[in-house]
Amino acid sequence: MSENNTYIEELGTRAKRSAPSLANCSTEVKNAALSEIARRLNQNVEAIIAVNKTDVENARKNGMSEAMIDRLTLDEKRIVGMAEGIDKVVALPDPTGEVLSENTLPNGLKVRKVSVPMGVIGIIFESRPNVTVDAAALCFKAGSAVILRGGSDAINSNKFLTDLMRRTVSDFGVPADSIQLVEDTSHETANAMMKLNKYIDLLIPRGGKRLIHTVIENATVPVIQTGEGNCHVFVDESADLDMAVNIVNNAKTQRPSVCNAIESILVHKSIASAFFKRLDELWQGKVAIVGDSATSENIKTEKIADDNDYATEFLDLKLSSKVVSGIDEAIEHIGRFGTGHSECIVTKSEDNAEKFQKQVDAAAVYVNASTRFTDGFEFGLGAEIGISTQKLHARGPMGLAALTSYKYLINGSGQIRG
Repeated sequence: MSENNTYIEELGTRAKRSAPSLANCSTEVKNAALSEIARRLNQNVEAIIAVNKTDVENARKNGMSEAMIDRLTLDEKRIVGMAEGIDKVVALPDPTGEVLSENTLPNGLKVRKVSVPMGVIGIIFESRPNVTVDAAALCFKAGSAVILRGGSDAINSNKFLTDLMRRTVSDFGVPADSIQLVEDTSHETANAMMKLNKYIDLLIPRGGKRLIHTVIENATVPVIQTGEGNCHVFVDESADLDMAVNIVNNAKTQRPSVCNAIESILVHKSIASAFFKRLDELWQGKVAIVGDSATSENIKTEKIADDNDYATEFLDLKLSSKVVSGIDEAIEHIGRFGTGHSECIVTKSEDNAEKFQKQVDAAAVYVNASTRFTDGFEFGLGAEIGISTQKLHARGPMGLAALTSYKYLINGSGQIRG
């Protein structure tokens, strides 16, 4: 066994050993530990920023783009936001132990379907150290041990945050190993983690297209596909143009490096000239555009877009554009290039709004609102573990309920099967 495999298997052993104790913790103990983690985050804002500064400086030296550095950076607002996310998780009902259904069979057997912790959850993610806290808090409340594997660019921030959480849960009598960080950020260790079937019950990747596809292609542990967001806004012919420009601007520029930011706009041909004129007045070249020839006739574009451009998740101040003949062409385009994350139509037509929401296959489909709301915190789920773009087990922002499994509990009085 290689050194990398030995290291990751030791983490798995510790997680598996701690899982039963965590699963048996009362809701009161879990909530008290989480509340204390939130308090200590607020108490250590300056220390967290100082540690994170080292990661940011190293990232700049290594040539990381400013959009990706934004994902890496922790400031007071984001740290306070992490603490608020934990407080929201505390306020949510405990998802474990819920009787999902119950039935008494003709032979007298009483059958209950009850939600239970997943066991051990592995998270592989990139850049964003807030994921370290969000993921750990959700897994902890859901009664599952977690193994966190962040990127090398955030290692100092992740170590500080994980140490803070481990010390806190230990103070409440919960095994510290219910929250663990993979400190060896080599590809070999990540690959070993993907094959840790003996110890990890569920693996969740959070990051860009390359990371997600790597995990899907190499993991033998069950995987939930999350994150990749080639999201669109379709500006219909009846759209309020001020609303459309405002939504497109927010969905692209408010935080371009995240998965619920849009990467493409589709504009009805009848309003293309007026829409692009307003958008150009607002952006004045701030956002790079690649588009079809009809787009380039109305606004400056870097090049004529091809299929690769329409399939790209830029995660930057750049997007693709296409002028379409109507809603059917827009839906067809989204079906071809979308990733099942978040899609939006801006329209005054109730018929088109209903058609768009019925026919577009995505986890979140918006009418007249920014795709930036696809987020567990915004949806009232507290912090989120990720945004699932698949359909089995979980879809969309994954909160506490998505991190549980269930078992059947059967009580009898001596029944045997004939």
